[in-house]
Amino acid sequence: MMNNRNNEYKDFWNERYGKADFVYGKEPNLFFKEWIQKFTPKSILMPADGEGRNGVYAAQLGWKVISIDLSEDGKSKTLKLAKENQVSLEYIIGDLEDIQLNKESFDAIGLIYAHFTAEKKSKLHKKINDCLKPGGIIIFEAFSKLHLCYNEHNPKVGGPKDIDMLFSKLEIISYFQDYEILLLEEKEINLKEGNYHNGKSSVIRFVGRKK
Repeated sequence: MMNNRNNEYKDFWNERYGKADFVYGKEPNLFFKEWIQKFTPKSILMPADGEGRNGVYAAQLGWKVISIDLSEDGKSKTLKLAKENQVSLEYIIGDLEDIQLNKESFDAIGLIYAHFTAEKKSKLHKKINDCLKPGGIIIFEAFSKLHLCYNEHNPKVGGPKDIDMLFSKLEIISYFQDYEILLLEEKEINLKEGNYHNGKSSVIRFVGRKK
């Protein structure tokens, strides 16, 4: 059953990223862009990096980037975008659950709209936490549980329709317990990212430093 679900997600994202245009645009997420500039470029992991708009931006700033996603088409678009911007990064195709990541091996992690299924959510965030070095930074933005109401009123804003794939502040605190919280907020924002993130939405934003 799990493999079938993984294949469904892979097919979904390959279909979406298989389009000619960059479906969430080529520009980085504004929150990620604001915060990644505050830190010295070292190594960063970008799970669910899709077409690479955030990973490529980090590479432009001098970060050593490893991006992960299920989609072969996402990788192709990322490498195209990287070439346009004269940077390089490593892109691994696969399920984050199955990919071997060394403990305490990254200086930063960008989690930008990285929504996982309910049964994987806690396990994957533990894995993400384990591969971050002490003193490392997490930059996180994703849809909050309140976002369902926004999605019902405006499907163009995008995001999962399963409330268990959405986030609360309490979940973030539970996933990243041993962190100095630099920012944690639930906020209404107006998204304008390509074709699938458009309109008012409710998001959780978190920036934390691992102790």
